[in-house]
Amino acid sequence: MEIVIVILLIIMGVVLLLIELFLIPGISVAGIAGVLFFGGAIYYAYDALGTTAGHFTLFASIVVLALAIWIFLRSRALEKMALNTEIDSKIDPLKDVKVQPGDKGFAVSRLAPMGKVKVNGFIVEAKTNSDFIDAGDEIVVLEVLKTNVLVERKC
Repeated sequence: MEIVIVILLIIMGVVLLLIELFLIPGISVAGIAGVLFFGGAIYYAYDALGTTAGHFTLFASIVVLALAIWIFLRSRALEKMALNTEIDSKIDPLKDVKVQPGDKGFAVSRLAPMGKVKVNGFIVEAKTNSDFIDAGDEIVVLEVLKTNVLVERKC
């Protein structure tokens, strides 16, 4: 009966440590409980079955845990849990926006150094590489980038 108890404790320890390693991130109740189950199995083997059985239980529990981790990694379980979706779409925030270098407009929000500007009736994301520009100040477009425009304060 003592051997059955030791085996059940080791199995519970393996299951809880696998849950800890692969399903629950960080140190949690499952990991702590798994270590306690292993420790309990080893302690019980030394106490109830003797030194030789305790040594065997210690060695066997390390081997069983390593084998369980290896089998879990070799199985396709992690691939089934992983998200394998690829994102192939792109966002073009300046699509259908008619803004050219040299166009004039005004700042809708404060550019510090990023903000919103209104140019040719379009509100776009803008950045400035010089001083901050307050809302309402007139601006000139210097360059049209992929996702925003580069502007400066109109002199």
